[in-house]
Amino acid sequence: MTFKELDLIEPILKALEQTGYTTPTPIQEQAIPVLLKGKDLLGCAQTGTGKTAAFAIPIIQRLYQSDSKKGIKALILTPTRELAIQIGESFDAYARYTRVKHTVIFGGVPPKPQIDALKRGVQVLIATPGRLLDLQAQGYISLKGLDYFVLDEADRMLDMGFIHDIKRVLKLIPDKRQTLFFSATMPPEIEKLANSILTSPEKVEVTPVSSTVDTIQQSVYFVEKNEKKDLLLYLLKDKSIESVLIFTRTKYGADKLAKILNKNSVVAEAIHGNKSQNARQRALNNFKDRSTRVLIATDIAARGIDVNLLSHVINYELPNISETYVHRIGRTGRAGKTGAAYNILSGRKQEMEMREISRYTKADITEIPVPTSKELRSAAVAETRAKLLELAAAPASEEALTVAQELLAQTESPEQLLAALIQQQLDDATKNLPAFDVPKPIRKGKRAGAKTVRVHINAGRKDRMAPNFILGALVEATGMAGNEFGKIDIHDQYTTVEVPETETDFVIDSMQNEKINGKSVAVRRYEERDNDYRGDSRGRGGRNGGQHRQSRHGYNQRARSGGYNRKRRKG
Repeated sequence: MTFKELDLIEPILKALEQTGYTTPTPIQEQAIPVLLKGKDLLGCAQTGTGKTAAFAIPIIQRLYQSDSKKGIKALILTPTRELAIQIGESFDAYARYTRVKHTVIFGGVPPKPQIDALKRGVQVLIATPGRLLDLQAQGYISLKGLDYFVLDEADRMLDMGFIHDIKRVLKLIPDKRQTLFFSATMPPEIEKLANSILTSPEKVEVTPVSSTVDTIQQSVYFVEKNEKKDLLLYLLKDKSIESVLIFTRTKYGADKLAKILNKNSVVAEAIHGNKSQNARQRALNNFKDRSTRVLIATDIAARGIDVNLLSHVINYELPNISETYVHRIGRTGRAGKTGAAYNILSGRKQEMEMREISRYTKADITEIPVPTSKELRSAAVAETRAKLLELAAAPASEEALTVAQELLAQTESPEQLLAALIQQQLDDATKNLPAFDVPKPIRKGKRAGAKTVRVHINAGRKDRMAPNFILGALVEATGMAGNEFGKIDIHDQYTTVEVPETETDFVIDSMQNEKINGKSVAVRRYEERDNDYRGDSRGRGGRNGGQHRQSRHGYNQRARSGGYNRKRRKG
């Protein structure tokens, strides 16, 4: 099927032709006819399936064919700045030969240019929730005449805590409208939301979330936690890794890793929510044009990153949700190209999480043993040999030839002289080689991370702390599930939180430079010398009580096809 067979108007066909698109993707083929008929749509599709064009093209066509009315007629609500910009670029491309005007609004930048664009008049508004509600409250946006409402990346909206903002937006738009609802996953919370805002929708589902792209080779490495950066640097020595997206769970972790890589002559930039919009866009552009080889991102910031020919994805830290893993690795191996996904893991908890991911995705994930000291040295020797042969093939200066002749004349053993020079090169090549310790595999059925310890936060009731504020900040900063944290005790001057013993250092590192309810906080291990007025605490009570924005899904643990099994290495 071609786009022409979808009854698209000539201006859009012309734009698509210039863009280089002739054949619709499965979701475009299924969704466009439905939307042109004016029906509500529930779309389940992963990143990279072409869903932006699936809703943008019919909206542009229907607006083009309608009477020219002033005011905002279509609202596309999306969770991140990057995704909003990407959608805006798509409207630029598809609507270039129509009268349909659009603009993009998002936070993190001065609002005046966005306000000016709104005053000039637009039919399509692409927005993130915060900036939309802000400008609406100031009187710059009216949604009373809305005909089309698109909720994009609904699952991520929920993960990011936008559910209340979405409900506020729904109160601002007409009940009579065409609604388009897109989500990569359909957990019960998303289905409930969809049922509340859609009217007799057509359902379109492509590429089930539980399946991964066939062209992606997935591998896993196990090392000790303090050796992860060394393994990453070792992997990045491979010149075939031309363009790599590395995922961390936290903003702090992304910045820290970027500093480590640049210090070791690997050009890398970090992208996350604490970066200014200009800095984020600059980093993304540098990555797209290959001036930056490595881009380090958190899951939230990575939404909207669409890079052609991305050769590798590396999970420096695993996500705590299997669907997120699928999103991550799906950014490579696109458009029929092959791709590779590496997972660098440490600790028993991450091994168990990898097993869960393997069962969920039904994928074959190959464990690659980390190189031994002997193997690393052999590789360094081979690299040195090749370098010397390359130098020998190059013309030498007269001065160098003269020194060589003098040295040969002064030694009885040319081999010894050469060996001494080679030894010097080998010493330089091998002096900083890492030494990886191979962790032992866990026993089946052993529960990891059951023991908890307390951390101390220097904020309490006098700082207007509440359990939901603290838990929300911890979840946001660490990427951990809310139910991984235990009891929260709030005192006058400080708060204690139970955290998994294996994650204590990670939690403390992740909370650096973070704020809770507007207060900058310091987090450290709790010590008995701290005043513990137990009768003065107001906690959540219980290890698993309280509310949290994200919890681990309970997947079917029965054996499935695919997966991997760790085997104890000998020696």
